[in-house]
Amino acid sequence: MSNDKEFDLVLLGATGFTGRLVAEYLLGRHGADGELKWALAGRDEGKLAALREELGAGKLPIVVADSHDRASLDALVARTRVVCSTVGPYALYGSELVAACAAAGTDYCDLTGEVPWMRRMLDAHAEAARASGARIVHCCGFDSIPSDIGVWFIQREAMARLGAPLKRVRLRVERMRGMMSGGTAASMLNIITESRRDKEVGKLARNPYALCPPDARDGVRQPYVNGAVFDPVFEAWAAPFVMAAINTRIVHRSHALLGFPWGKDFRYDEAMLTGKGFAGRRRAWTMSLALGGFALGAALAPTRALLARLVLPKPGEGPSAEAREKGFYRLLIDGRTADGQQLRARVIGDRDPGYGSTCKMLGEAAVALAFDIDPVQPAGGFWTPATALAEPLLKRLPEHAGVTFEVIEDGKR
Repeated sequence: MSNDKEFDLVLLGATGFTGRLVAEYLLGRHGADGELKWALAGRDEGKLAALREELGAGKLPIVVADSHDRASLDALVARTRVVCSTVGPYALYGSELVAACAAAGTDYCDLTGEVPWMRRMLDAHAEAARASGARIVHCCGFDSIPSDIGVWFIQREAMARLGAPLKRVRLRVERMRGMMSGGTAASMLNIITESRRDKEVGKLARNPYALCPPDARDGVRQPYVNGAVFDPVFEAWAAPFVMAAINTRIVHRSHALLGFPWGKDFRYDEAMLTGKGFAGRRRAWTMSLALGGFALGAALAPTRALLARLVLPKPGEGPSAEAREKGFYRLLIDGRTADGQQLRARVIGDRDPGYGSTCKMLGEAAVALAFDIDPVQPAGGFWTPATALAEPLLKRLPEHAGVTFEVIEDGKR
């Protein structure tokens, strides 16, 4: 890919709630006129100018582009090495941009967790991206960097410490404080709407291998926590984790892209720990019933409209700065080798997952695409955070984004 572009990075969707947070983060880390040559982009020049003034970003460049205007997107991607997109739901607003990047050889990252849309983009544009050299990397926020790179990290440590890959890996949310983003809520409702309208979309959303390459879209039966259960490995009650349907697909795609180094019988699942004893059981049942009720309500058009209007956060809405700073998450990852050897790791984020931590992870992923990977390796195509960016992000995230990955030594919880 050519390095003579006007910009290293263009942030599209900068005036939205999450886009603004990413802009604030990039400005704090890199300034408006430092080594990183970047720009704010969106469809409304006036709003972009107002945002630049509010941020105190001086003469930070502005690029006007509309998600539904292919000519404006082609002009945008021609000017930059990387596009970082916060414009969701991506199934509604992201398709033309992915097509433009794949055709032009421009690297791309986003925050999507929309499995059916990602599959459509893969099927439609993988060949173009390989031919042009564009590296397309979806899911560069809370879904799915902690899971995807967390599994990559513990597998690397297993090979170094145990001399064998982990055949069975479990990720559990130990503790978390934060709220779902409006964009995530809108994306979930859009997926449910699509699944109700098209049975093939629903079938795709249920396949744990849905995002794997075409020759790897089936495999061993995967575990899935779909109700309140007692987890003997962690000696606590567990409930379904809403992000598992996204994260597990990304982890399996990473495994396939890496050439199945953990074995064709690798199994992986995610859940939320709710505690021990009667209180933990009660919380597990409460969370399971709440999630089931949400899924049922979202599946029916009248209640789906009520959820969108009265209950769920809307795109562009989000918590206060104080709430974002008070948020956090702690994830436990347990792995076992074929002969029963165990390794456990922890991933910690110092801000709420949906906003504070996500904006930092996305910002670092975008800059890593621009600066930290070889201009031609990995080759063009659709990658995952782990397969494209694991090494640079394992350095960047602890240093700058408050996200750490550590092995839990014996006796240390």
